Amino acid sequence: LFPVQPLLPLPVLQAAHCQMIKDLSACLLGQNLRVDCRYENKTDNPLTYEFSITKDNRKHVIHSTISVSENIYRSRANVTMHKNLVCLHLQSFTTSDEGIYMCELKATNDYTGNQIRNITVIKDKLEKCAGFSLLIQNTSWLLLLLLSLPLLQAVDFVSL
Repeated sequence: LFPVQPLLPLPVLQAAHCQMIKDLSACLLGQNLRVDCRYENKTDNPLTYEFSITKDNRKHVIHSTISVSENIYRSRANVTMHKNLVCLHLQSFTTSDEGIYMCELKATNDYTGNQIRNITVIKDKLEKCAGFSLLIQNTSWLLLLLLSLPLLQAVDFVSL
């Protein structure tokens, strides 16, 4: 009889997504549209992005590090990046800007493909942007809040 050889585990090469889009949301900040693309990052590799809109069955690139943005959006669009968040800001948003907005993310050296999410944006159905991010966008609110603190304390003191 032959001696039984133990089976050695073979290493399995697994392609892991370096980033995954967790959430895509849109809101109005005054007359401007903000599209938030939240993701989970599992790498320190540089991240590339593309925001586009599909309307009339045609894709229009709004802002991108992957491909070239269309002229009609270049002067109106900008993108900010924070930890696990890429935000598209589109100025002077009107009903002609309605459509299906897409966020596409890709980490450098991630060969598993791009992460893509989309959201339908209709002006009448958009909520106003709220919360802490409003303060980041509009520092005058923060300044107003800070200037009003002494007044609030004075009112509180008088009521005692």
